[in-house]
Amino acid sequence: MGFADKFANRVQELRGRMKRNAGAVSGDRRLEAEGSSEEVRGGLKQAGQKFKDAFRGRGRRRPRH
Repeated sequence: MGFADKFANRVQELRGRMKRNAGAVSGDRRLEAEGSSEEVRGGLKQAGQKFKDAFRGRGRRRPRH
């Protein structure tokens, strides 16, 4: 997973958390639900990328030959 992908997914997750909190404080259920959804999507994207990277062998040390 490239740095840009990691960064974009993390930004989406944080943006969702901010929307969710803003909706909770203001009493706007729609904004709160939208934020929760966006936060979960960002987290799922990160998990999916990490899963793919694990099967590609990225993130692990390989012995040098």
